[in-house]
Amino acid sequence: MFNENLKAALAAVQKPGRYTGGEPGCVYKDKSDLDLRFAFCFPDTYEVGMSFLGMKILYEELNKNPHWWCERAFMPWVDMKAEMEKRNIPLYCLESKDPLSEFDIVGFTLQYELSYTNILAMLDMAGIPLRAADRDDTMPLVVAGGPCVCNAEPLAPFFDMMMLGEGEEQLPAVCELTVRAKKEGWSKKQLLRAMADIPGCYIPSLYEVNYNEDGTVKEILPLDGVPAVVTKAIIKDMNSQPLPTNFIVPMVGAVHDRAQIEVLRGCVRGCRFCQAGFLYRPMRERKAEMLNEAARDLCANTGYDEVSLTSLSTSDHSQLETLLDEMLEWTPEQHVNMALPSLRIDNFSESLIQKTTKVRKSGLTFAPEAGTQRLRDVINKNVTWEEIEKSCRTAFEGGYTGVKLYFMMGLPTETMEDIEGIAETAQKIVDLYYQNPDKPKGRGVQVTISVSCFVPKPHTPFQFCPQDTKEMLEEKQRHLVRSVKSKKITVRYHDSKTSFLEAVFAKGDRRLADALEEAYRRGCYFDGWDDQFKYDTWLEVFHDLGVDMAFYANRQIPTDEITPWDHLHYGVTKRYLISEYEKALSAKTTPPCNRHCAGCGANKLLGGACFEYDQSVVHQNG
Repeated sequence: MFNENLKAALAAVQKPGRYTGGEPGCVYKDKSDLDLRFAFCFPDTYEVGMSFLGMKILYEELNKNPHWWCERAFMPWVDMKAEMEKRNIPLYCLESKDPLSEFDIVGFTLQYELSYTNILAMLDMAGIPLRAADRDDTMPLVVAGGPCVCNAEPLAPFFDMMMLGEGEEQLPAVCELTVRAKKEGWSKKQLLRAMADIPGCYIPSLYEVNYNEDGTVKEILPLDGVPAVVTKAIIKDMNSQPLPTNFIVPMVGAVHDRAQIEVLRGCVRGCRFCQAGFLYRPMRERKAEMLNEAARDLCANTGYDEVSLTSLSTSDHSQLETLLDEMLEWTPEQHVNMALPSLRIDNFSESLIQKTTKVRKSGLTFAPEAGTQRLRDVINKNVTWEEIEKSCRTAFEGGYTGVKLYFMMGLPTETMEDIEGIAETAQKIVDLYYQNPDKPKGRGVQVTISVSCFVPKPHTPFQFCPQDTKEMLEEKQRHLVRSVKSKKITVRYHDSKTSFLEAVFAKGDRRLADALEEAYRRGCYFDGWDDQFKYDTWLEVFHDLGVDMAFYANRQIPTDEITPWDHLHYGVTKRYLISEYEKALSAKTTPPCNRHCAGCGANKLLGGACFEYDQSVVHQNG
């Protein structure tokens, strides 16, 4: 129950529902029956965290065990943070209201580099020492998972253990080992060494990093007999992994407040900028029958009237039409809308429009990513203007009057002509609308261009590329705005300052930990929120500590250089990343994985071929 202190804090803040728990679908357990308590921490607000499908999957997975209790904690917004600090209320989990310090494992998901200071804030608010070396055996084990673990070296001193790959595969093993360690009285050092033998578990303290005089990595040395290279954990057969059917329904509206069904994991496309597309290889899909049943159960259990078929590229599912047909047998009568948030512009069809707009028509979004064919070939988007034109024409004939287009700015080899191509692409789509004789009378078209700043990411072919400087990106943004001539086109672009800091931490090493902690001490947190981002403070911190931000963000990395993440393996070989990088510089494309095997190496994670290829396909590299 709430104590008076917490009641007073809740009365003083906006959106107290973020901090109360008690939502439909919450799991409660008797503490006297427990062997293990796990705090799942999302380092952003409740609304953002409650949209995260990974938390919902692992919450249900861990709570299946009657002797384990997984609870949730989120980063309090600035008003609640101030109230909690004023009243000495430690950060707690929503279900039990117990402080994080009372849990066996405190686990963070690393989704975004600009959430790193929030992690430090949450540990600090919980009274847990920030650095792993300063935590004794009475303190919880502090662990991390999620995509940013692929290079979480800037966070290495703060975590006891990090998990590469898919949490459903390794987290239960981590919990089982922790329970055994408690019962047998192991030290934390013993437990961590044993965890290093679980596939995908990386213990930063058991790896020593040495540097060259020029600041580059000289060597990464494994200690105490741990593997020299940590390889990600993977679920080989997605049909073996049940889908969650009992979401917690948030009290305060989540960013994506709807039922979510993960139809597949991974991607066949090989877009060279896309970190997720490489981290989650190879693509593995679930059967249509299983997905339909889970979607129906989830909507029935939660009351949601919209179900999102989520993945990196949902329209690449081989049974998508079958799945939609099966779902249409019950969604209209239940007044449930189907959303396909990750459609490819090259396989969008009239059939998909008809099947996904039976209940209501949601917005239409495509991602050409680049404004010219040359640059689309550089990034291996494998989309032509003819395909863009066909999809937009189909959408307009289907009754749509607005299209949102995602692009990136600052891509490798980009010129001002490519920037002008973004505006020209949008203008062509406006013209397409007015060429449609059946367009709605009295309704104009609206084309929105949303442009993000390219950030080179580890484990992609573009990890070797420098990021454009802030000045270069801002000039390109101005040039794009000048290039748009129609009021039917709206331009939105991201702040290049946040993208610069994102690049620094994406490609950073352990030496950035001091800057991260110092920035937090000087008041930096919620860096991903424009109204909270303290760019000048960050610049001062790096200057005061003598760290060159451009060394990480704006430097070309030679292909033979040891990177801070070379000892973390996600299945794709460095040799393959180099070959794709070289093809990009020549604007040469690579076909999707399900059409031809390019020999990236990820098939070795499955122990065989990723797809049922035609016999004429020549397999490379085994």
